[in-house]
Amino acid sequence: MSDPASPVPGRRAAVLGSPIAHSLSPALHRAAYRALGLTGWTYDRFEVGETDLKAFLDGLGQEWAGLSLTMPLKRAVLPLLDGVSDTAASVEAVNTVVFTADGRRVGDNTDIPGMVAALRERGITRVPRAAVLGAGATASSAVAALARVCEGPVTAYVRGPARAAEMRGWGERLGVPVETADWADAAEALTAPLVVATTPAGTTDALAAAVPEAPGTLFDVLYEPWPTPLAAAWADRGGRVVGGLDLLVHQAVLQVEQMTGAAEAPLAAMRDAGERALAAR
Repeated sequence: MSDPASPVPGRRAAVLGSPIAHSLSPALHRAAYRALGLTGWTYDRFEVGETDLKAFLDGLGQEWAGLSLTMPLKRAVLPLLDGVSDTAASVEAVNTVVFTADGRRVGDNTDIPGMVAALRERGITRVPRAAVLGAGATASSAVAALARVCEGPVTAYVRGPARAAEMRGWGERLGVPVETADWADAAEALTAPLVVATTPAGTTDALAAAVPEAPGTLFDVLYEPWPTPLAAAWADRGGRVVGGLDLLVHQAVLQVEQMTGAAEAPLAAMRDAGERALAAR
């Protein structure tokens, strides 16, 4: 990969994280640029860890329009920014950095509205209660999204008292009644009208055998491997499944609009590019 600060005609953007080779973001953003006619725009991926992030940002030139961030950078970037949106501040997690005309670095979180949009696309606008599997940055974003969707309590299934306290804290901060339960009882989560799985690959595989008859909606944030055993079992029993690609596309749509100034990013073209990229693996 070329030096991130090297001069390139047009505007540049990229996704940063570690590991990053698996990211579908380049396929989505490049498809958007083609559909929007932005022939001078490029979008790359860079392997960047927490200790490398400041140097990377400091080395960027004026041709840079924005960055997408994945783990482990969503919280590490906060002290390196000049401003943060209310949405990102609410969960202390940034997945989008936009460089303004006056050189400022402004952070946002498009995961939260992306989750809401992905659910809305599948007809989920309100649920009486919900369950979250896991903790961490994605789980806190899920709680923030559920604040806009869930009418009643959210139960978070986590490992250990520290993570339980953290999730209850996010609930208090976000105005969502969050109850916590031990991961050993995670099968109980599957009876909720909406279940959001935020855990790494393989973590929920054992729960596939516990999917009830006539389940509600599962939002599994993974997109590779897909379907997960839990998502496959859920669909087999007639439940509605929202996947990680749905989230990735909807949050990327918002990123493209912020970075390019486009009034409406091409959702269909971006989804098609993501599906083709996954199928080619």
